[in-house]
Amino acid sequence: MPDYALEQELGGIVCGIDEAGRGPWAGPVVAGAAVLDMARLPDDLCTGLDDSKKLTARRRDALFAALTAARDAGAVDFAIGTASVEEIDTVNILQATFRAMERAVAALARAPDHALIDGTGIPKGLPCPGRAVPKGDGLSLSIAAASIVAKVSRDRMMAALDETCPGYGFATHAGYGTAAHRAALERLGVTPHHRKSFAPIHKMLYGR
Repeated sequence: MPDYALEQELGGIVCGIDEAGRGPWAGPVVAGAAVLDMARLPDDLCTGLDDSKKLTARRRDALFAALTAARDAGAVDFAIGTASVEEIDTVNILQATFRAMERAVAALARAPDHALIDGTGIPKGLPCPGRAVPKGDGLSLSIAAASIVAKVSRDRMMAALDETCPGYGFATHAGYGTAAHRAALERLGVTPHHRKSFAPIHKMLYGR
């Protein structure tokens, strides 16, 4: 389970950063940034935050609601940043993910003194020093909070896209390359919401 040891080691205002949506064939990539005030953080968040991939959708939604309530009470600060399909296709998914992370941090109420980033890369445009933490969403409470914020926010974006672009199943697979998604693409064609630089979509469009 994640804890607050890395944040305490750094001191000051520390934000955790994580992303959702690097792998899908469609939709934006979304990053979350989160700062926790452990002296005021509710017990259910202290013990319940974890890597979003380990949690059910229902549990993620409940924790997102708890984070929102804690933000309203001043115990948490969190924000999201996004990078569009067009940016992903222009600069590549890694650089687009870094842009989303930078935007999430910029949207926080206060600039952090340090950032803990899930993974092995550090965005160059952060306003503070950053530390890459492989599998950080299972180690750091702040990164775990950011992972939930990013995942829930992106899933809701894809559910909204499903309403305006029906037939592809975005609310179910969130743009990932499932068999049902591939079948829908073969039946309905590629949309402007699909990442044309990703090999399966590129092949459908250009045959190579």
